[in-house]
Amino acid sequence: MVNKENPNRLSNEQSPYLLQHQHNPVDWYPWGDEAFAAAKRENRPVFLSIGYATCHWCHVMAHESFEDNDVAAVLNRDFISIKVDREERPDVDHIYMTVAQMLTGSGGWPLSILMTPDKKPFFAATYIPKEARYGSAGFIEILEMVKKKWQADEVSIKKNADEITAALKRINTSGRGGTPNDSFFEKAYARLAMRFDSVQGGFSDGTKFPAPHNLIFLLRHYQRTGIKNALHMAETTLKNMRAGGIFDQLGFGFHRYSTDSEWLVPHFEKMLYDQAMLMLAYTEAFEATGNSLYAQVVDEIVSYLKNKLRSSEGTFFSAEDADSEGVEGKYYVWTLSEINAALTSDEADAFIAQYNIEAYGNFESHQTPPQTNIPHLTVDSLERPVTDDETAARLASAVDKLLLHRSRRVRPLLDDKVLTDWNGLTIAALAKAGRALNNDEYITMAEQAAAFLKKNMTKPDGTLWHRYRNGVGAIGGHLDDYAFLVLGVIELYQATFDVCWLEWALSLVRIADEQFGTEDGSYCLASVQATDLIVRPKEYYDGAFPSGNAVMHENLVRLARLLGNAEFEARAHRLSGVMSASAGQSPDAHTYYLTGLLFALGPSVEIVVTGEKNDERTLALLDAARNSYTPNRVVLLKTQQNTERLTDMAPYTAAQSLIENSPTAYVCAQNHCKAPTHSPAELKAHVHRIMTPR
Repeated sequence: MVNKENPNRLSNEQSPYLLQHQHNPVDWYPWGDEAFAAAKRENRPVFLSIGYATCHWCHVMAHESFEDNDVAAVLNRDFISIKVDREERPDVDHIYMTVAQMLTGSGGWPLSILMTPDKKPFFAATYIPKEARYGSAGFIEILEMVKKKWQADEVSIKKNADEITAALKRINTSGRGGTPNDSFFEKAYARLAMRFDSVQGGFSDGTKFPAPHNLIFLLRHYQRTGIKNALHMAETTLKNMRAGGIFDQLGFGFHRYSTDSEWLVPHFEKMLYDQAMLMLAYTEAFEATGNSLYAQVVDEIVSYLKNKLRSSEGTFFSAEDADSEGVEGKYYVWTLSEINAALTSDEADAFIAQYNIEAYGNFESHQTPPQTNIPHLTVDSLERPVTDDETAARLASAVDKLLLHRSRRVRPLLDDKVLTDWNGLTIAALAKAGRALNNDEYITMAEQAAAFLKKNMTKPDGTLWHRYRNGVGAIGGHLDDYAFLVLGVIELYQATFDVCWLEWALSLVRIADEQFGTEDGSYCLASVQATDLIVRPKEYYDGAFPSGNAVMHENLVRLARLLGNAEFEARAHRLSGVMSASAGQSPDAHTYYLTGLLFALGPSVEIVVTGEKNDERTLALLDAARNSYTPNRVVLLKTQQNTERLTDMAPYTAAQSLIENSPTAYVCAQNHCKAPTHSPAELKAHVHRIMTPR
């Protein structure tokens, strides 16, 4: 039962997810000293529930159990209950998700953990129904059993928790692998090829996640080797995703994942990080192929960001929920009768044919009304747009009318917190797309977001806040905040050549080393100030987005090549040696690390252009340096105005200047340099020869 008059402790929090539970009858605590002090004082086990605001099954468990007075009575009497937003505390989530995977072989959200007052876990599950189902115990039944066991044999529970915690610490201990080489790429490609769905794209037969880092790796593997099947796998997946129901055909933007193998029925939440990573993948596909379809998809994602996730301050909100009015997908699906009522008969006929609307529907769940449809295209119709002007006009009118109709529905919840790490990814995607697609608006959006983070998400000592909401930055930054923001500002420098972004990147890397670095060269997810954890976790494999260690590895490689910095090169090598231990076993789970390794092993190219930004000859050289698909490339621009600041960061550029008073390009690769050139054509030829697949 919802208790509006007496909210619990979560009412004092800023997290939209925690605020969703402020009126639960459960006596929730936020993660913190108060909760664990109470557990120790009263000698009660702790129930930890981790989720996020737009998680469908988190809502289900909340309505079924956390709003239920009977469940609340048991929790309040026998346990200390803690609620955590995984997006605010990814370090806490990572620790206990690892436990869930250790104990159950799988994980997900909501994550349900039982642990001792000193944070040591002894039970893990995801969604638990209130009542027993299909031979599995219900939530109340589990809680009652744990209470009895705690009262009867607390010692054995704590011993079990100690053993689990010890195993967790062993998992978190870094080892060093062998020297990474081309076999890592070949093995990752072979494993992805083995899992590839040759008809629908993607890399499973059932539920499919976009996994854009896999696609980026395949595109770069193709660029390096010329293996056309790598390109084919990436393109097939990208096209089928854009055609499928996982893409919002009316309002744009990608849903979280597909529950089927055809990309038709999505899990309807929309996450900022998915939009950012998919923008990066479609941008690289455009660079690799020149196919304007991929540029169109990038523009559609940006349109979605501007319309739904962009704040008035220029940053980006976290997500939109899957549910509206308590029903997953209700906002997005259509019955045939709704379409016919909203459109003229000609418009309806055109829309029904184009978007594969069925009389009996193509989507039905236990929640949605029967005979509902998820609009989607075929790949053939995606690649061959309607050319008949009359039909095209009818389709455009139909989409506009249906969007207007949809806007009158109850919109899914907007999770309006601003996260530094996800905004860092979005800055990277916008800057990269702006450069590749020659779109200054994208670059301006990236600059505005970065400027806001620098002003409002940075403390006086230069360290970062993780979350911003209602005018307040809070929660000390995690590794991903630093790694992803460095990625973003490096891309901003490559798009604008404003040295302030390069200077900020260096400052953030120095802080990351101090706060998260370890003796073996790898990074912990939590900072040295994180004293509220049983272990400072490390993460190397990619999940929904790349690991902080993988992104930091690429950052170090790129900065090393940009600045001629041997220290960064050595640090990247040390980090790579740690990551290679797990990547060697499952390279297809570490594909973003492999993209950085492709850069490190080469071939790669470093270009310095000297000249003024407003000089057409300088611009021609910059265009020649950047207009091919050359992902393992860095470009510096040395002008009269930035010479002192640039040479301070990159001393090797001191000797690189105008020759014969004309803008000049200096090209180096694999530890040797070409003769300086004034010719854009010669510059392009140098880059082409260096980067031609072996």
